Amino acid sequence: FQGIVITPLLLLLFLGSSSSVPFTSIFSQLFMTVVVPLIIGQIVRRYIKDWLERKKPPFGAISSCVLLMIIYTTFCDTFANPNIDLDKFSLIIVVFIIFSVQMSFMFLTFLFSTRNNSSFTPADTVAIIFCSTHKSLTLGIPMLKIVFAGYEHLSLISVPLLIYHPAQILLGSLLVPTIKSWMVSRQKALKLTRQPKAPVKV
Repeated sequence: FQGIVITPLLLLLFLGSSSSVPFTSIFSQLFMTVVVPLIIGQIVRRYIKDWLERKKPPFGAISSCVLLMIIYTTFCDTFANPNIDLDKFSLIIVVFIIFSVQMSFMFLTFLFSTRNNSSFTPADTVAIIFCSTHKSLTLGIPMLKIVFAGYEHLSLISVPLLIYHPAQILLGSLLVPTIKSWMVSRQKALKLTRQPKAPVKV
């Protein structure tokens, strides 16, 4: 939700108020594309929640298929553009930067959520690491297409997001065993420290 407001504001801040940065138009389109469907979905869900729990339609599989189609079509649109002008060395550099940024975000969120004065549980920390660093194509691509509509280098601009999304899936799958073992050991340690000490007999 913050991205819907912050993104146009950042464009206005860095690019200035001009005809190329229609702040009101961008904000209204983002609101209609992202916020309105979400609000409608939440309202409808209140009335069909019981039916959904009984029938259990395969929304998970449908969501995965739609996401896969968005990724596939975006990749096709990006790399089918003859004006993309992205050499292999530049692509490798972009991949390295994105992996570094992703790892930095995950490390910073881990440090933030495990501070001494933090009230987060180990399970909270795991959720923070994965959720707060998440950037999905389902929101990013519509935002890019609205903000940079008609821009000839739109395909080039979408490359970092196209790499970021698979990168977070890959890093997440690689880090799951390590993070899981840390969470289990931390939870056991917390349970031991919270157990009342037996009285010492004299």
